[in-house]
Amino acid sequence: MLPPDLDLSCPFETLDGLDPDDVQATAYELLFTSCRSSPGFGGRNAIQFYSSDASNGENGAGPPAKSGPGGGTGVASGIKRALGLKMHKRSHSSRRSNSCGNNSLSLANSSPGIGFSTVPGGRSRRPLTSAEIMRQQMKVPEACDNRLRKTLMRTLVGQMGRRAETIILPLELLRYLKPTEFDDSNEYHMWQKRQLKILEVGLLLHPSNPLDRNDSLAMCLTDIIRSSDVKPIDTSKNSETMRTICNCVVSLAWRSADVTPTDICHWADGFPLNVNLYMSLLRSIFDLKDGTGVLNEVDELLELMKKTWTTLGFSKSMHDLCFTWVLFQQYVLTGQVENDLLCASFTMLTEVANGSKKVYGEAVYMEMFSQVLTSMTKWCEKRLMDYHHSFSKGKIEVMEHILPLVFTATRILEENVPGYGTKGDATAGNKVDQYTRSSLKNAFAKMVGDENAISRKTPFKQVCDTLVRLANETEVLAFEEKRSFSMALKKWHPVSVGVAAVTLHSCYGSLLKQFLKLNTDINNEMLTILQRADKLEKVLVNMVVEDSVDCDDGGMTVVREMILYEVDSIIVKFLGQSVTGRLKRIKDVLHKAKESETWNPKSKSEPYSQSAAELVKQSRELMVSFFDIPISISEDLVFEFADGIENILRDYATFVASCGSKQNYIPTLPPLTRCSRGSKFIKLWKKATPCAAAGMSPYHLGLEDEGNNSRPLTSRGTQRLYIRLNTLHYIVSQLKSLEKCFSQYSSKIVPSQKNKSAKRRQLHFEHTRSAVMAATQHVTEVAAYRLIFLDSNSVLYGSLYVGHVVNARISPALRVLKQNLTLLSAIVTERAQHLAIKEVMKAAFEAYLMVLIAGGSGRGFTKADHEMIEDDLKHLKRVFASYEGVFTEDEVEKEAATVEGVVKLMGQPTEQLIEEFTVAACEASGMGVSSGQTLPMPPTTGRWSSSDANTMLRVLCHRKDRVANQFLKTTFHLAKR
Repeated sequence: MLPPDLDLSCPFETLDGLDPDDVQATAYELLFTSCRSSPGFGGRNAIQFYSSDASNGENGAGPPAKSGPGGGTGVASGIKRALGLKMHKRSHSSRRSNSCGNNSLSLANSSPGIGFSTVPGGRSRRPLTSAEIMRQQMKVPEACDNRLRKTLMRTLVGQMGRRAETIILPLELLRYLKPTEFDDSNEYHMWQKRQLKILEVGLLLHPSNPLDRNDSLAMCLTDIIRSSDVKPIDTSKNSETMRTICNCVVSLAWRSADVTPTDICHWADGFPLNVNLYMSLLRSIFDLKDGTGVLNEVDELLELMKKTWTTLGFSKSMHDLCFTWVLFQQYVLTGQVENDLLCASFTMLTEVANGSKKVYGEAVYMEMFSQVLTSMTKWCEKRLMDYHHSFSKGKIEVMEHILPLVFTATRILEENVPGYGTKGDATAGNKVDQYTRSSLKNAFAKMVGDENAISRKTPFKQVCDTLVRLANETEVLAFEEKRSFSMALKKWHPVSVGVAAVTLHSCYGSLLKQFLKLNTDINNEMLTILQRADKLEKVLVNMVVEDSVDCDDGGMTVVREMILYEVDSIIVKFLGQSVTGRLKRIKDVLHKAKESETWNPKSKSEPYSQSAAELVKQSRELMVSFFDIPISISEDLVFEFADGIENILRDYATFVASCGSKQNYIPTLPPLTRCSRGSKFIKLWKKATPCAAAGMSPYHLGLEDEGNNSRPLTSRGTQRLYIRLNTLHYIVSQLKSLEKCFSQYSSKIVPSQKNKSAKRRQLHFEHTRSAVMAATQHVTEVAAYRLIFLDSNSVLYGSLYVGHVVNARISPALRVLKQNLTLLSAIVTERAQHLAIKEVMKAAFEAYLMVLIAGGSGRGFTKADHEMIEDDLKHLKRVFASYEGVFTEDEVEKEAATVEGVVKLMGQPTEQLIEEFTVAACEASGMGVSSGQTLPMPPTTGRWSSSDANTMLRVLCHRKDRVANQFLKTTFHLAKR
């Protein structure tokens, strides 16, 4: 089994039951028999050949020595010269043989006829004959050689002229070689089994002529051969088994393809036995010590082997094919270090191509032809498909020799083997294209190493480092390809450098694409990778352009294959995705707030919601990280980012403001009724007043000590509204810092042609600011109205002036109001207090107004109550006027103007009030003031004022005297309370 890097599939079928040593031994026996009449094998005058260096020095300057098949040679080999093989400095024939030494290659006791000469006087030294070289090369033991010689002498005595192709050698050896000539019975048994196995392979398994499996002779011979596995067969002269063997073997060997008699026996000419035997002979031409060298005596050795052709059924074409394979195989087996062997194999391909045309159609030859060239081609292409590994470290010269060999072999196969390949796809250029792409892909894969190098399983930092490293190594590989391998490939492919560049571009692009799929956000590491990829792409594109200058199409075929990375577009795309991703993370904070915000302050020093702090923090951090990406960013993208943040903040402001409406807390206007002086209700009320007053709380009676510390009546819901208010002011306070992030990085922002105004760059969050201010106004109003109408209802709208003014003055309500305002100031941030207190003031005045004009059936006023009410109003105004720096006296008066107008109406006589009401009602309805006409009911507009007819009507409804009662009864038919 060859090592993986030397693996070369044998093109010929192996012989079952015969190992290489068995085949080699039989091949030597066949060679000896075929050359038995040649000097050195059995001829009488063994010619001795002396090397030219013996007399003329190593360079052989003198006349050439005689050359022939029986001995060595001192002259240069014609075959080696034709194949471009170097001559060895010393040939086998120049080596001397010691006839008396222990390791002598000659036979001291052999007769002169065997071909070994001796020199009288003891130590005899002479050059080796071709026979001795063959025995030495095929590693035949001297004892085996002696047995073979003696047996052939006994067998063929008097038959030296008998042709070798008429001798069934294994049968002759079985007949005449006795067990006593072996060292032991086991050695003989093994030898006998080999001879029988050769007969089985040559006559039964692989006969040259087809054989019927049911042939009686074949079956008989098979049974005998099977029986020999247990013990040796008796081959004595009188053995019946031996007679049977002889009969079967002779009959089977002398068969012909038709009825025509044959003069050649067919025991060794069946394929693949003949090829295996001949290949074993051919391998003897290589130096045993230096397997890369071919013996100088190769010409003589091949002449000897030629004598076996008739027995093996060989032809010159078959010899050329086998010789080509042996040279190529030896080159591979010796580690591919001797390029001369490769060149010689290539040279022999020319002979093979010429020979294939002469014998085209011969089944055996064509099978051999296809198998040999296919095996050579596959081995070469396997190396070429990964030439960066196969021909590294200065082996590019080998690649230069292999390329023409594989192209020539492919061309010969296409021309002679029907259906082999597609000629259009198997051109040299296309082949080189395949080799280049395959080898570079393999080289790139080795650089990558771990198949999970670019995956979610690998840490991001490690992935980034890997891609940067690969970009550097890919660039180095591209330049090495251009300097070395492409120089060899250029002869066969005009744009080999371009193909290499496109392949590397595609390999790195695949990894880059895989990396980009794993990420949605751009960062410094990703940008570094993209910039390095862009640099690599420019280098590779430049290589393609330079390599394509001389092409007919300018290299457009190759260039069109290059799918550019488009790094700029990728960066823009990822910047857009980065904006989207960052906005999504901010939106996640908003969504979380909507689901879980409780409106508790973050801390005592930070009286706003946790969600607002997180929202601003995320916005700021993501903006900073976005601008920290070391690349210029288009103004449009910046505005997109800013608008996205602005929309989120506005959405958050809307969420904060989703706390209801102030209208939810304003009590519904009671139905208009008249209040009659002297009615049973009034009389009962007066009688019940002392008792009722006795049961009232100090708040209702206004008797609570001013020094008592009343608890504020501010509910938790109202306090949470204060936190909302603080949150909105916190958002407003942070807008400037967010805007500063944009202005701070203005140098990185690339102006856009679509930008309509430079002013927008300075006002990124003007819409947010407006939305937050509107939300602030809304929340403040809701908080104020909740505080006054809900939390303070028990001391203000719910009890003030109920029953009688004197018993339900405003003092208790003012004390609670002050406590509530104190708590408000403690919770609400300083910047928000002005608006908050102002809205509380508005709500308080409106509540006081509602008490006077919409107080319901429990309240009624006389003109005499005017002074107390007016005094209470002054105290109410004084509460807010006391906030110096918050309100001026004019601001308080302005807010209280409506209430004061109503209080002023309450101080007018009933007749005057009715007269003014009549005029106002007529004017409001568009009808003139005239007697006899029905006075229309003025609509309720909610715009209370001293000149509003509906306001005046409500004052009349709360007036406790006969005139008002009679007017309301006769004019509007209002029901009594």
